[in-house]
Amino acid sequence: MTVALDIRGVLDFLPHRFPFVLVDRVLEIEPGKRILAQKNVTFNEPFFPGHFPNYPVMPGVLIVEALAQAAAILAFQTQGAKADANSVYLFVGIDNVRFKKPVTPGDVLHLEVSITRTSRGLWKFAGQAKVDGAVATEAEIMCTLRNI
Repeated sequence: MTVALDIRGVLDFLPHRFPFVLVDRVLEIEPGKRILAQKNVTFNEPFFPGHFPNYPVMPGVLIVEALAQAAAILAFQTQGAKADANSVYLFVGIDNVRFKKPVTPGDVLHLEVSITRTSRGLWKFAGQAKVDGAVATEAEIMCTLRNI
C-alpha cells in the first residue's frame, strides 16, 4: 500500500515543529518497507545566513536529520501509531555517512529511506537524499522509540 501525506499529515507523525521540521511532504510510503519524502530547500531557511553567507549550503547534519525524520514517519506508519507528547524517536547511531553533493537554495531534496532491520525496539534504516536524481547524502541510521 502506498500512502501520501501533505504537511498536515507529516505533523501528525513528527513531534518536531518550525523551524526544525525538515520534511514537507511524503510522496510514497510502503509501511514496513520504504518511504519517499520531500524537503523543499528555500533561501529563507534559518541556517543559510551563517552557512555560508557567500555560498549558502544546507548543513550535512540537517540532511541526515531530514532522513531521520522521514525514517520516524516510516516507523510510526509501520506500527500504525502517531507521535505523541509522551514519546520520541532518538538517534542510536549513524554509520557510513557520505556527502556527495552540496544542497543549495532552490533544490528539492528527495528523501528515500528503507527499513533494513528491526530488533528489540531498535530500527535500522538505509537512506539517500537526492537532488535531481543525484545522490547528495547517504547514511545508515539507527533509531529507537523512547518514552519521555
